[in-house]
This record gives sequence, C-alpha cells and structure tokens, in this order.
Amino acid sequence: MTQATAPTRATAIGMTHRQILEALSGLLLGMFVAILSSTVVSNALPRIITELHGGQSAYTWVVTSTLLATTATTPIWGKLADLTSKKVLVQLALGIFVLGSVLAGLSQSTGELIACRVIQGVGAGGLTALAQVIMATMISPRERGRYSGYLGAVMAVGTIGGPLIGGVIVDTDWLGWRWCFYVGVPFAVLALIVLQKTLRLPVVKRPAKIDWWGATLITAAVSLLLIWVTLAGDRYAWISWQTAVMVAGAVLLGALAIRVEQRADEPMIPPRLFRNRTITLAVVASIAVGVGMFGASVFLGQYFQISRGESPTMSGLMTLPMIGGLLVASTVVGRIITNTGRWKRYLVAGSALLTVGFALMGTLRADTPYWRLAVFMALIGLGLGMTMQNLVLAVQNTVGVHELGVASSTVAFFRSLGGAIGVSALGAVLSHKVKDYLAEGLAGLGIPASSSGDGTLPNVHTLPAPIRLVVESAYGHGAGDIFLAAAPFGLIALLAVVFIKEVPLRRHTGDATSAEVGRKPTVAAGDEALTGSRD
Repeated sequence: MTQATAPTRATAIGMTHRQILEALSGLLLGMFVAILSSTVVSNALPRIITELHGGQSAYTWVVTSTLLATTATTPIWGKLADLTSKKVLVQLALGIFVLGSVLAGLSQSTGELIACRVIQGVGAGGLTALAQVIMATMISPRERGRYSGYLGAVMAVGTIGGPLIGGVIVDTDWLGWRWCFYVGVPFAVLALIVLQKTLRLPVVKRPAKIDWWGATLITAAVSLLLIWVTLAGDRYAWISWQTAVMVAGAVLLGALAIRVEQRADEPMIPPRLFRNRTITLAVVASIAVGVGMFGASVFLGQYFQISRGESPTMSGLMTLPMIGGLLVASTVVGRIITNTGRWKRYLVAGSALLTVGFALMGTLRADTPYWRLAVFMALIGLGLGMTMQNLVLAVQNTVGVHELGVASSTVAFFRSLGGAIGVSALGAVLSHKVKDYLAEGLAGLGIPASSSGDGTLPNVHTLPAPIRLVVESAYGHGAGDIFLAAAPFGLIALLAVVFIKEVPLRRHTGDATSAEVGRKPTVAAGDEALTGSRD
C-alpha cells in the first residue's frame, strides 16, 4: 500500500497528521508571539503616543515602520528558506523579534519607538514568510487548507487576545504600556524550546546568493514613496518641488530595482514568476487586501478611544465581531477547501465581502450605533478570513517545492507592501480630514482653528464638553472617510481574483511543473534534498 492510500494520509514529505501537528506546535506558538506582540499594541497605541507627546504622523509611522521592515525583509527570509535550514531561520527570526520588543518597551520617545519597531518588523518578516514556507514543505496543497485553518485560528486567538491584554495592561496603573512589549517574551522562549524539539525539516545545502542590491533598492523606493505620502500636505504642498523630487526619486529607484532583479542570479523577486497569471493576479489582490486590512483596520482602536471615549480594554472587546468573522471564515473555509480541492469561489466571495464591509464602514461616525458597526466589522473579518491564506495557497499550488519559499514570500511581500502604503496613505488622509473637520467644528463654536492644538493626539477625557464633542465628531468622520477610501482596493482585489484560473489543489507538493512558472522542467537541489538530512 502506498502512502497516498494509507489511513493517515501522507503529505509533502511523508508525515502523518500527528507528526505534522507536533512539528507545527512550535511554529504556531512562534506565530502567536508575533501576532500577540503586534496586536497588543493596537489599543494601547493612542495612550502610548499621547504619553510620548507624538502626533498623528508618529501614530502612523509606529505602524508603518514595522510593516516596511517586514516588507523589505520578507523576500530575503523567503530566499534563505530555499537555500538553508528553515528551522534555524525561524528561530533566528523569533529571537530578533523578541529583541525588538524588549527595546521598544524601553523607548523614551516616539523616534526610539519607531526605530525599535523596525527591528520587530525584521523578525516579523521572517516569521510571516517562514510559517507559510514550512507549512508548504510539510503539507501538500490539497491538505494545506486544513492546516491553514489552524494557522488562521492561531492568528484569530492572537488577534483577539492581543488588544484585550494590551487594554488591560494600559488600564492597570502598576503595569503601564511598556509591558505591552514585554508580555510576549515568555511565550517566545517557550516557542524556541518547542521548535528545537519538534520541528524536523529537510536541509537544503547549496551556496546562498542574496540579492542585497535588489532588496536595498526596493526598500529605498518604497520608503521614499511612504515618506512623501506622510509629509505631503502637512510639511509641504502636494504640488511642490519636494513632491517632484521624492516621486521622481521613488520611480527611478523602482526602475533600477527592476533592472537589478532581471540580471541577478537569484533575485529577491524573480521576474519569471510573473509569467504565471495566477501569481500576477494573486500579487495584485494581495496588495489590495493589504491596503484595506492594515490601512483601515489599524485605526479602529484610535476611533473607539477618541471618537467614542472608550478605554483601551473596551476598544479590544468592541473589535471582536471582526476577529470572530476572521476566525470562522479561516477555519471553516480551510476545511471545505481541503475536502473539495476548490478555492476560487471563496476568494471571490471573500473579496466581495471585504469590499462591501469597507463601503459600509464608510458611513462610520462618532454616534453610529454599535450593533450596525459590529455587522460591518464582521463582514470585513469574513472577507479577510477567506482571502489572506488562500491567496498564498493558490500561488503555492503553481510552483515546485524548490521555489515555495520565494513564491510564498513574494505574496507576503506585496501584501505587506500594500499594508505599508495603506497605513501611510490612509493615515495622511485621516490627519488632513481631521484637521479640516476640527477647524469647521471649532468655527461653529466661534473658536479660531489655531486653537485646535499642536497636532498631538488629544485625550478627550480632559477636554471641555463642547470641544470634546467637536473632537469626537472629527475623528469619527475621519475614520469613516478612510474606510471609504479603502473600499476601491477591495474592489480591485475582487476583479483580480475573478480572472484567476482555478486549478484544483494538488495532493503532492512535487506535482507542480516548472513550466508553470516559465522554466524548463528541472530537478532542483531543494527537491533532491528532500531525501537527505534533516534539521
């Protein structure tokens, strides 16, 4: 009897269900640490920025810096995963993330906090890329939907628990917001121990060539573009010589990056991958999903605390409908995809729900009934649960085992890129809209616009009642505007996935032909290594 017909179905490298769960335990714990350490800050961030005397720009860059570092390093981690020990890499990524978390907890200014969040982003890039790569190495595409559900459940638990824990920490006087960064350290140590004992993967041994020039140019181009979006309209006019220099510089750096990638022996993002229609459309959809997912939802905590005057703890509780939708969709749909091998209908449905959810959230105001807001958030959560993991799954189904790392990290790269652009751009939109709404509201009270403050985030509980109402209304209306601005990106994702050609999920990772990604069929070193030594 072959392994394919055995009662415990074998997967990509001949592992049973129990063996996979044991191997995934440490990996999922590491992912939980990364998610927890990121989400635990979300509801605490308004309080953190206020105490560090930062403004809306600092609020945006505390998030954007992490996403940018994650974006820049994800392809590097993915490439390294194709060249060396995945186990060592995931442990290294976890260690870097913990270091960044501890340093962030010691920050004395928003500038220091942003720098430390960059270190966190480097580690998060590794955990994001390697989790998908390791799952793809162990599990065939057909079975992967089942285990992606577990990953989705861990993401949901971390996303649910993070804001709640962060809110409790901030609201507890004898702890303070710095413990938001320290709380994940014990989990990280446990994850390192479990990974050492349970994760056993093939070791690929061949010389590693990292495209540092490509990575540097891509990062520089994206960074310059994000700096322009953040500062334009505030420090200088949208149409100005500064805008011309920054946009031209970003375009030039991007063009150089493309040229370097075309000539590199082992590029960070191989251009040949984009000869495959599925990969190209999945990348477009990932950018759009990233813009909406990060760019809009990251400001929910700010909305609840400033527009509705809620505590950080209550802010976490009030986002549960979105997280619940994400949990249900990722687990249930993952199971269905494993049973049927069909995935496109769920990508289409998820993108449609995402678009509708963002459009409805565009009606958000400070006095919007919570039950209505809960329904809108649930729609967004369901849409994200159906799209995030399954876009990666669709791409992994088209490449050979030796390119799982770079293909998976390419999708993660563009999703993070979309998130970084979304947070920066929508943060700038929110800042400008709030400024206009504040000026309009204060004028109605007979107060000059110059009295609206110095740009720092307000503590609404200390404001006089009439001014508090103006501030709450301004931030509530501004939050609605950024969700409305995110809706077209959901529509772009929908159009992209509609044109993806569905290929039923393979039952074995090695079934992909190299021709699918524009290469002649070859046996790569990574394929040969599957029968070799293990970590």
